[in-house]
Amino acid sequence: MKKRILLTGAAGNVGYRTLLKLLERGDEYEVTAFDLPTKKSRKLLDKHKNKIKIVYGGINDEKVVDNAVEGQDVVIHLAAMLPPVADRKPDLAKTVNFLGTQNLVRAIKEHNPDCFIIYSSSISVYGDRTKDYNIRVGDPLRVSEGDYYALTKVVTEKMLGESGVNYTIFRFSAIMGLPHTDPLMFHMPLNTRLEIASSDTTALALVNACQKTAELNGRTFNLGGGESCRVTYKEFLTRMLDIYGLNIKHFKPKAFAEKNFHCGYYADTDVLNDILDFQHETLEEYYEYVKKNTPKGLRVLTKIFSAAIAAALCNKSEPYIAKKKKLVPLINRFFN
Repeated sequence: MKKRILLTGAAGNVGYRTLLKLLERGDEYEVTAFDLPTKKSRKLLDKHKNKIKIVYGGINDEKVVDNAVEGQDVVIHLAAMLPPVADRKPDLAKTVNFLGTQNLVRAIKEHNPDCFIIYSSSISVYGDRTKDYNIRVGDPLRVSEGDYYALTKVVTEKMLGESGVNYTIFRFSAIMGLPHTDPLMFHMPLNTRLEIASSDTTALALVNACQKTAELNGRTFNLGGGESCRVTYKEFLTRMLDIYGLNIKHFKPKAFAEKNFHCGYYADTDVLNDILDFQHETLEEYYEYVKKNTPKGLRVLTKIFSAAIAAALCNKSEPYIAKKKKLVPLINRFFN
């Protein structure tokens, strides 16, 4: 008999890759995709409507969630408000990330108590680990200043652990799809250690987890790409910028923060992989994937205007703005 899977956040970066992998194994899974009724989600999900059930609605809507949860064997819960929006709108982040998950847990307890939930948390719950970058699950949770997204993950993990439902928590590392410019790129110190995981790698872990619920139940895991996916942020950024025709030397010295972010290496990255066997990609393969999906003409054009583009990006950097305008609270937040 096929396992019935409810996938929330199905049109997101990791969510959609997870949906595709579930569909690849259609003989094992019967899928319900859940997301907001946006133009993007309809474009992505509607083309699969003959193979899946689609539920459009908000994670805080009790009636919609009750109906979606009923009859499911596993919920892969990816729906969340992400940074930087979550950090700018903390009340809304709490509503979606914490209260939305609480609503999902309530529905499971009331209508489907045997259902298993796979909850996506984040490496951000560990806070700044630039000095002590080898991270294990049992390490203290110390949210960085201003990281409201991480705070919602910490309180939601606690709620889930005390709920009495069947669950597992995966703390995602730096998850990479096709990159895009984001002011948060400047919040990370250049000496930060990264253990990336591609969206495909993460999706594979989530899909494999649906068959291993007994081994995962009640446990929290760090989910990263493994030793072959480790790099410093400066090295990673240099390679990524080069793919797009940009030179890191054109970025201003104080554009990047020196503290108060997150990320590191998962010292226990093998624990989850031993159960789910998902770490099949290397960092070099990820670079090749990005390069393959980057138009050559774009690289030529950005290479010509590299200095100007870098200057424009730096003008959106909060650390750089803080230094330039002498904003003392932000200077204390971003710099040693």
